Amino acid sequence: ENALSDSGNKKMLALVQNIVPSSVECVFVQQGAPLGLGHAVLCAREAVGEAPFFVHLADDLIRSDTPCLEQMRQYYERYHSSVLAVEAVPNDQTTSYGIVSVKKESSGARRIDKIIEKPKPEEAPSNLAVVGRYLLTPAIFEQLEERSPGAGGEIQLTDGIAGILGHESVHALLFEGIRYDCGSRLGYLKATVEYGLHDEEVGERFRKYLKGLTKKI
Repeated sequence: ENALSDSGNKKMLALVQNIVPSSVECVFVQQGAPLGLGHAVLCAREAVGEAPFFVHLADDLIRSDTPCLEQMRQYYERYHSSVLAVEAVPNDQTTSYGIVSVKKESSGARRIDKIIEKPKPEEAPSNLAVVGRYLLTPAIFEQLEERSPGAGGEIQLTDGIAGILGHESVHALLFEGIRYDCGSRLGYLKATVEYGLHDEEVGERFRKYLKGLTKKI
């Protein structure tokens, strides 16, 4: 920031300074060892306290008019339950996700009655896959503490969520938006192109470049 300020690059300085809003305080917690997503969430217990909280996995990028987390917040304000963002996936991809089955309530809400980590297609209860957005209540921490490490010595967040299903409601939200799996090379490339096309500064020039490029393919 000092270098940008000294060089008079006010536009870039503002961009860097606005990455984190002034109202946000960042707290960093080290997991210590790669013992699973459930373990990572458990490590943040002291920082989270007794408030509902989001788990946001950065390799799932979601583009939408209303941010996915805001959609989930609004849902929580209405139903006061944990919320998992889900989307339908092809049956042959269930082995890559936590899969849920739901019961539709009279209110229209989808209450989760089962969640299974990466089931085979023939064992999957549905094709509704949990993506990297969770809004959880503090009840998850007790469940995670009680979980024994599973395959690879990891504590799975999915197992913790399964543990609270008998104690409180957990809902599935079919969010509005497009998800890009940036954990895969193809998904990362798709996201780069889509966001490039919608960029206010270079979007139109990038679009012209792609049109010219497609003629050579």
